[in-house]
Amino acid sequence: MDFKDIIYATDGPIGVITLNRPAYRNAQGYRMLDEIDQAFRLARTDEEVRVVVVRGAGGVFSTGHDLGTPEGVEYRRALGAKPGVQTYDQFKHYNLDLLLAWRNFPKPTIAMVEGYCIYAGWMLAAAMDVVFAADNAEFLAGYVEYMSIPWDIGIRRAKELCFESRFISADEARAYGLVNRVLPLADLERETFAWARRVAENSPETLRMAKIQMNKAQDAQGFANAVEDSLGDYQAMMHMPGNTMRMEGERRLLSVDLAVRGKRGERFGLAPAKPEKVR
Repeated sequence: MDFKDIIYATDGPIGVITLNRPAYRNAQGYRMLDEIDQAFRLARTDEEVRVVVVRGAGGVFSTGHDLGTPEGVEYRRALGAKPGVQTYDQFKHYNLDLLLAWRNFPKPTIAMVEGYCIYAGWMLAAAMDVVFAADNAEFLAGYVEYMSIPWDIGIRRAKELCFESRFISADEARAYGLVNRVLPLADLERETFAWARRVAENSPETLRMAKIQMNKAQDAQGFANAVEDSLGDYQAMMHMPGNTMRMEGERRLLSVDLAVRGKRGERFGLAPAKPEKVR
């Protein structure tokens, strides 16, 4: 399959989905999200694939949603959703339904995070079963469409981080419960794939039923209903008369991007540049 925004490959029993828009720090446009879903479908039907790893190219997992790159705008326009219920259904599909589908994917999934994991990057990583992070990874929580954050790190910690809007380190993310393991960057790929191969040695039926039971336990606490309700609240807020979130969001995007392109950007090999509209 000819992908444009991702790379999909297999390594023995491991399916590997690589977000591949390094020029935009792997911002997630609708085309990328469609391609991620297509890759998951390939992995699902391939009996040789037992585990799926999701990673980012260029030393960054993902800096969030694509909010305005030319190819992103054109792809969305070509989808042809009409204003009203079609636009709502499209928004829900890309910001909730796909993430829930990947969360419930019938094989174990691993987010392999290095560099930045911001907003929709957090959403994607959180939808995976396990998160392995490099010691240079940094995470940014926010009021996002797939609001798993209270479930990922606890309600009080989620309030603290979303109110303040600050990056947390990989070690903090592990201490809060989002990340399973923190590894030296040089060891991240080797250790992640070694763990995936060990998991792949187990019975697919056992893995499947174990995952179902874990997700059922979370859903019994209200997870699926809560994230769907949160999407409705997000939509209501975004269309509220006098809503200032868009303007505030643009200012925050600029400040985040300047931080990324400043000292943190040097750390991840990013040259100073005019901020792109990505979140």
